[in-house]
Amino acid sequence: MKETPGAKSAEKTIPLNEVVISLYEAQDKVYPRSVSGFFTKWRWVMIWLTQLFFYGVPWLDWGSRQALLFNLETKRFYIFNLVLYPQDLIYLTAILIISALSLFLFTAIAGRLWCGYACPQTVYTEIFLWIERKIEGDRAARMRLDAADMSSKKFSRKAAKHFVWIAFALWTGFTFVGYFTPIRELSQSVLSLNLGPWETFWICFYGFATYGNAGFMREQVCKYMCPYARFQSAMFDDDTLIVTYDEARGEPRGGRSRKVEVNSKELGSCIDCNLCVQVCPTGIDIRKGLQYECIGCGACADVCDTVMDKMGYERGLVKYSTQNAVDNKWTHKQMLQRILRPRVLIYSAVLILLIVSLLASLWLRTPFRVNVVRDGVIARMTDDGMIENVYRLQIMNGTESTQHFKLNVSGLKDLEIETKVAKNKKPAKDSKDMNQALKSEDSKNIEDEENENKAILVKPAESRWIIVDLKIPDGTEKSGSHKIMFEIQALESKETITEKSVFLVPRQ
Repeated sequence: MKETPGAKSAEKTIPLNEVVISLYEAQDKVYPRSVSGFFTKWRWVMIWLTQLFFYGVPWLDWGSRQALLFNLETKRFYIFNLVLYPQDLIYLTAILIISALSLFLFTAIAGRLWCGYACPQTVYTEIFLWIERKIEGDRAARMRLDAADMSSKKFSRKAAKHFVWIAFALWTGFTFVGYFTPIRELSQSVLSLNLGPWETFWICFYGFATYGNAGFMREQVCKYMCPYARFQSAMFDDDTLIVTYDEARGEPRGGRSRKVEVNSKELGSCIDCNLCVQVCPTGIDIRKGLQYECIGCGACADVCDTVMDKMGYERGLVKYSTQNAVDNKWTHKQMLQRILRPRVLIYSAVLILLIVSLLASLWLRTPFRVNVVRDGVIARMTDDGMIENVYRLQIMNGTESTQHFKLNVSGLKDLEIETKVAKNKKPAKDSKDMNQALKSEDSKNIEDEENENKAILVKPAESRWIIVDLKIPDGTEKSGSHKIMFEIQALESKETITEKSVFLVPRQ
């Protein structure tokens, strides 16, 4: 047979042994079947607990403020009776490190139970699926509805579902923003249609993310977007608790009547009903072994136990176990004895050390902070023959009560100290941070109290800027830089903070 030039050219361009592989394979939509059982009940318990915390905590009051509030405008984080400033970022960092290490420890022991029971993606997917079932019906009804042509019935059900989804998602976005803007003020702004642009953006953004992730992407987030699914294998070992299929007992699988006893037809306990695949929220087959897509929710174990009960077989064909326990036929007690292994002990020791260190640091933490900043001109000569240096002191009260502070400066002889409240020379966005108390009558009352007590007054969880003029007689010190110490004492707690600075004497 004679080859044409075009065929010969094509053969050189694309060799016959090359295969084109798509980087992304289109997936069929997963329709998880509803299931009931021990693990499903616990999953819903966790859903209720996490959502009661998320939606309820912003409405809790602690004294005269919101109990948990990350107020970016005033640059203060309120965590119940703890008030943190930007300078306390180390504590927030420590909390995040402890959370990450706790997740590593939990994963080494119990696998991906976080993913299956408390992860926000899992929680909101379950809630959205529950809404979908209530409006569109069970798995078979949803599949028929999606396959049917558009009709008034289909349109009304789809519209109702999406309306509830969007309403719930916006409520979630509103609550999320309520952790950063006082939620009562936020609710009043929403009701009066006076919401700011940034609050509007973040409510819509977080609501859209919830709506998209839980309503449409669902298992795709767990399989392709979540990095935890990818590096979990580094934390797993043969003694990690996972959802397992007892292959030795279940194989060979095959359908049969309920009257047929197990192994009577040389078949295993698995009747190949495929229900474990139908209830899986990520659409995998647990009988193929451990897969990174498995989120450890236990839905397959619940439905398999239901099937085993109907067939009259022993439960536990699909169960929570470890690879070593399945391979060696260990008892439950023998499996638990392997929990305290080197990896777990190391994680636990480091975690305990970090928690103790954080608690000790918070316990010993000074309830106020001081920043010393040189202000304006480096040094100048006054009309009365004094050398003057000017400083700005920011005193931050980290307690929930009004505090009085006394200032002393040491390091130079014949040093004169004069203090006054700083005027608002900073941008308007810092006015609250500098002098929120300086408002007409309130300011006058504070000044009167300060004059009476000879102390600087700082209101609860607020900060004040104080101008400090330091003067020495000309000629008492040689020119150059001289070390001085600012000592600020809280009169109520008797605690003292010392800050270093320098006093500059100009050359004659």
